[in-house]
Amino acid sequence: MTPSTAKVAIIGSGNIGTDLLIKVKRLSKQLEATVMVGIDPDSDGLRRAERLGVATTAEGVDGLLRMPQFADIQVVFDATSASAHLRNDAALRESGVRVVDLTPAAVGPFVVPAVNLPDLTGERNVNMVTCGGQATIPMVAAVSQVTPVRYAEIVASIASRSAGPGTRANIDEFTETTAHAIEQVGRAERGKAIIVLNPAEPPMIMRDTVLLLAAAADRDAIVESVHRMVEAVTAYVPGYRLKQQVQFEVVPPQDGRRRLVSAAAAEDDLLQVSVFLEVEGAAHYLPSYAGNLDIMTSAALRVGETLASLPELAGAAR
Repeated sequence: MTPSTAKVAIIGSGNIGTDLLIKVKRLSKQLEATVMVGIDPDSDGLRRAERLGVATTAEGVDGLLRMPQFADIQVVFDATSASAHLRNDAALRESGVRVVDLTPAAVGPFVVPAVNLPDLTGERNVNMVTCGGQATIPMVAAVSQVTPVRYAEIVASIASRSAGPGTRANIDEFTETTAHAIEQVGRAERGKAIIVLNPAEPPMIMRDTVLLLAAAADRDAIVESVHRMVEAVTAYVPGYRLKQQVQFEVVPPQDGRRRLVSAAAAEDDLLQVSVFLEVEGAAHYLPSYAGNLDIMTSAALRVGETLASLPELAGAAR
């Protein structure tokens, strides 16, 4: 390990945790994967970690706390479930270790790297929202930078095969957490999130639709802001792209869509802005159609590397 790298632990040896482990090992010069934590000693994630020379425990967060390596851990990634994260974070809180939460538990503030990461580097626990949130909130924020967004609705469509037990157990938390983050990070006055698990064969790539009702504004400025944001996300998620050009539609008076915004905003000139996205995974561990999982691990990697670059964290053991 070089003086500029931070030792990290990953809790959760399922698809997301294992993909993140491989990303840290292959791509990161700022992070060193030191411990992999699971609860099933026969999981592929723990076996793969052992082959990669990473210390493991199948005794959950309690096992992590007992490991001698924990004294040097500076960042913990939690890739379990919302309910498990509540227990894990409570166990880790006294140690003061930084926590990057990849579940919808939302213990700490929401972070979307392209939008608000620089504002949150002082937080002990940050939440990665959801895959749909990571994909769509940058687009909501891009339009919000130009004109007020009165209503934002996102639909995340993912392959059923890429939704494991943890994702399925967190469906309710997914919709609630994503909607809150659309408002808090994307700065929409009202947010709504929908997830679709598509069983089509062959499996479909992740697709996201972002429908916004915004105050009327210069369309070229909105398009320019959207393209800048796409470039910002692509810097850490190479498979992130616009599926087609941004679409606009004037919302006429008395149109039913006006019921989705506040009474005051319903009297203003409204513009519907539609953004269509596609996210292809890097296929480090998961198939390329699983862009929903890849965008979570790629965004989490960016957050962890940013934390590792902080003077107070770099090279400092607890």
